[in-house]
Amino acid sequence: MAEFRAVVSDTKDGKTYQLPVSGHHANSLIGKRIGDVVDGIFVGLPGFKLQITGGSDKDGFPMRKDLPGPRRKKLLMSKGTGFNSKEGGLRRRKNVRGNTISPDTLQINMKVTQHGMKPISELAKKEEKK
Repeated sequence: MAEFRAVVSDTKDGKTYQLPVSGHHANSLIGKRIGDVVDGIFVGLPGFKLQITGGSDKDGFPMRKDLPGPRRKKLLMSKGTGFNSKEGGLRRRKNVRGNTISPDTLQINMKVTQHGMKPISELAKKEEKK
């Protein structure tokens, strides 16, 4: 059974909210890719539309948009997600995860593209009380 932590960034108020996702809602997110727009009901935000912007797996390796599939791979990188170069021209081989959500994914980063009727702060408090 898949279980994720969704980190939802609200573009309206500039805050982020961490929401647990488990059960059949988590299973419906498996196979989605970075850049896909999903319904907010999957993370407990009815009426919202969320765009997947990234994430990381159970070992902390980040997801990259340009690596297809859910696999983990060593890439030679000079800049971008997963590697910040301290000096110009420096390249390193780093482990990163592909752009598809799999059961090994632990955290999914999302941003709000369409807001619902209630603000996220009210809906996130209901999730914490459960």
